[in-house]
Amino acid sequence: MADIDSFQTEKRRFKPHASFAKQANLTAAEFKKLTALAAKSPDKYWAGRAEDLRWMRKWKKVCDWSEAPFAKWYVEGQLNASDNCLDRHLETWRRNKAALIWEGEPGDTRVLTYADLHRETCRFANVLKGLGVRKGDRVTLYMPLVPELAIAMLACARIGAAHSVIFGGFTSQAIADRVEDAESAVLVTADGGWRRGSVVPLKTNVDEALTKTDKVKKVVVLKRTGQGVTMTNGRDFWWHDLMKDASAVCEPEPCDSEQMLYILYTSGTTGKPKGVVHTTGGYMTWAHTTTKWVFDLKDTDTYWCTADIGWVTGHTYVVYGPLSNGATVLMYEGAPNWPANDRFWQLVEKYGVTILYTAPTAIRAFMKWGDEWPGRHDLSSLRLLGSVGEPINPEAWMWYQKVIGGGRCPIVDTWWQTETGGILISPLPGVTATKPGSATLPLPGIFPEVLSNEGQPCKADQGGLLAIAKPWPSMLRTVYRDPERFKKQYWSNFAGKYFTGDGSRKDKDGYVWIMGRVDDVIKVAGHRLGTAEVESALVSHPKVAESAVVGKPDEMKGEAICAFVTLRGGSEKTDALKKELQEHVAKTLGSFAKPEMIRFTDALPKTRSGKIMRRLLRKIATGDGTLGDTTTLEDLSVLAKLREDEE
Repeated sequence: MADIDSFQTEKRRFKPHASFAKQANLTAAEFKKLTALAAKSPDKYWAGRAEDLRWMRKWKKVCDWSEAPFAKWYVEGQLNASDNCLDRHLETWRRNKAALIWEGEPGDTRVLTYADLHRETCRFANVLKGLGVRKGDRVTLYMPLVPELAIAMLACARIGAAHSVIFGGFTSQAIADRVEDAESAVLVTADGGWRRGSVVPLKTNVDEALTKTDKVKKVVVLKRTGQGVTMTNGRDFWWHDLMKDASAVCEPEPCDSEQMLYILYTSGTTGKPKGVVHTTGGYMTWAHTTTKWVFDLKDTDTYWCTADIGWVTGHTYVVYGPLSNGATVLMYEGAPNWPANDRFWQLVEKYGVTILYTAPTAIRAFMKWGDEWPGRHDLSSLRLLGSVGEPINPEAWMWYQKVIGGGRCPIVDTWWQTETGGILISPLPGVTATKPGSATLPLPGIFPEVLSNEGQPCKADQGGLLAIAKPWPSMLRTVYRDPERFKKQYWSNFAGKYFTGDGSRKDKDGYVWIMGRVDDVIKVAGHRLGTAEVESALVSHPKVAESAVVGKPDEMKGEAICAFVTLRGGSEKTDALKKELQEHVAKTLGSFAKPEMIRFTDALPKTRSGKIMRRLLRKIATGDGTLGDTTTLEDLSVLAKLREDEE
């Protein structure tokens, strides 16, 4: 690790519309005041954020950092996440407000009010109790994106059990590994789920996984697709059978602020998955606050975060953040291009979506498919757009703003991680002037630093390593059953500071620009280049929809840049275009950044959360046949096609 060279320039700037700023949940004056308070009196500031929740017993101390890096927040306070998401709304007019609007991939729909969601959550909480689940136990959830997944999460929280959600695209070995580590005695699944018109065989995957671990004693199966499945007598139970006689009365369990709310496993490049632990009080505080501020959430909004609940984005910004704010949340089970490339835009029009939060990889796919698909639908209900995941290329940002937002919607380009629990760096839509491609400024109470390898602050526009200098409430508490890994991975680089693993720079205005994972930095002829800048240069070409760049060893340069490129619809894959793209990068960044190799591909290998797996592309670029762990890869055929083309 060392300093990272930065050559990207972006002069476009968009101030908040005056009409939006006037009605925003956080104004410029409030933002300035809160930022100053967080710096001067952090305990007072963070206490104010927590007061938006309902506490069963007030905390005695805001933050205990005496055993750093193991933090405690809102010490000795008690609350319940399910109570904050459901019960407190039943005492208001929101009782009969739509909490979840759900559409399955085949087109079936359901609406659950807050009263409905409360009733179903209480019933399933009693089901879990009947299966022997107690406070502090871990329950594994492996389900499609259906309301019952949110119900199961809230039911676990209600009785003080921690949930471990496994994304429904994972296969048996990933399930077995996670169940074994979490030591879950109860697993909740479904017969299957729908994805691009086909059934994902969830129960079959569970059956295979449970031949590899003996931890699970009870399995609850939701009937979703209706295909035949094997039910093991004494172990497997149908959801509807257990719910039939379950009581709708279940009082929320008082939970210590530091009670584990969930474990979420995130894969490393090697070794076993890391179980990121989030606790109740601090996590709920920041989930609630950031949802309200960043998305400017109103009671009249129809809010749609397109992430699957199997990822942290779904935990924080589909379930806990929006529901604690009393929002109406849209959930959609299937793929964005099923049965056609306009499914998302059909849903926006059908339900009058006002807030859309999606990933840059999805945005680039929409660009590739062409403007005509969103052009078929009325998207005028949208008032705010969000981006989450990888850094968004400036040209993709501009397309999103123009084609989807009609030039009127502010874009909140959010930076955060599974480990951070919630958004740390983001524009506030009524406050922050945005720059395409930048996550802009930290939220009040968050203190990011761009550091050299020696821990010294980098100068403006000098690339370095992104660290967070002070603790915040939603930070991960540990890696489950592996505190040494927690300390080594996140806290060993800079004393007392959380190392994010990302390269970044701050410009002269203090805006943060994410330059890609440090592991992906390419060393070319004495320069250290972040992948995000080279990829942005490629995507700024009008024929390019998406790109991924990696380095491969080169005797002269140290490393040569290899680019994998997908084109927009109608563009031809020619050698002339390859040369044109090479010159375009040279002109945009400099001749040293010119890719030595460009390969056209119809798709890039991505994780099921939409992140490009550059590790696998490096293997292909260097001809290395040992691919390692591919369990997080969404579509193995993409990798097979790339290797086939190579041969």
